[in-house]
Amino acid sequence: MAVSDLSSAPCASASSRAHPKAKPGYGKRSVPAQHPSREGDFALLPERERHIAGYVDALPEGAAMDIKSLARSQPLYGQMAVGSALRALGVAGHLRHVRCLSGENGGQVRWVTRTFWSRTARDNEWWNAFLTAEECHPAPQEVAEAAATTAPEVDASSEAPASVPVPAQPLVTTVPQQRTAEPVPVPVPNPVSVSVSQATAGRPSPAFLALAHLGRADSRLALSAADCAALEQAAAEWFARGVDADYLTRALTAGLPASVDSPFGFVRRRLRDKLPPRLPAATPAAPGTPVRRLMVECTECGAPGRPEAFRDGLCRPCREPDPA
Repeated sequence: MAVSDLSSAPCASASSRAHPKAKPGYGKRSVPAQHPSREGDFALLPERERHIAGYVDALPEGAAMDIKSLARSQPLYGQMAVGSALRALGVAGHLRHVRCLSGENGGQVRWVTRTFWSRTARDNEWWNAFLTAEECHPAPQEVAEAAATTAPEVDASSEAPASVPVPAQPLVTTVPQQRTAEPVPVPVPNPVSVSVSQATAGRPSPAFLALAHLGRADSRLALSAADCAALEQAAAEWFARGVDADYLTRALTAGLPASVDSPFGFVRRRLRDKLPPRLPAATPAAPGTPVRRLMVECTECGAPGRPEAFRDGLCRPCREPDPA
């Protein structure tokens, strides 16, 4: 078979036009000082990784890099194959998943997840130096996006209308007759407050919803309503430590075995074992400078940590799994 037939660049360029764009602050980020794209950039990779690498390399800046979007936008590989390929590309030195603290809004810390991409394979020392510099001196694009993600939303209906002159009203001097009978107080019915509390109580929490959607992300982790209720408190602890539903889903579904006999027990153990650290409060920065902190995510399990704690994009437990 000719080498040109194995190249994934033509297919990737054609498909990248329909690929979704990530939310502001998320998505693909190409590292600087890369050579122009050329045939044979990923020739040393296996066929699957070569195709995914060519597809990702052709995506524009800010493109969605989650496994679902990548699998949905190209027809050759599903979610499990895409996840394995991204892990292999991280080991090969082409990408790093990074969590960035973009700021604080209304007392709530906001994190964004980015995937830094390098057409040229880089070693661990290069990635550590790059991510350290990226944390200390973010690019102007990152500063603008951080400000966009922390800017409060303005409701158009709440804006004050333009002042309209009110015509002067004639002074009325007629004194109205006083009512002789006092108004009878009307009791407020209790069912109003009961209905409000019932509506609030019937609204599922973000932790419950994240657990309920696990089965849609991967059918091996399908949970019942009773399972979600039993695990809700454990998942809520993740949200209390600054993660969102997307991060929780990735951490719980990454690196699944071929079959899961007990989804409830499997999720309960991962909620306990992979609980992210509680980060200290952000230090106030100078006016106009976004508060920022950077942590690398393991490409296998999604656990966060400092850049120097990872090798080949993997945390220590994923690099050195316990013997069976």
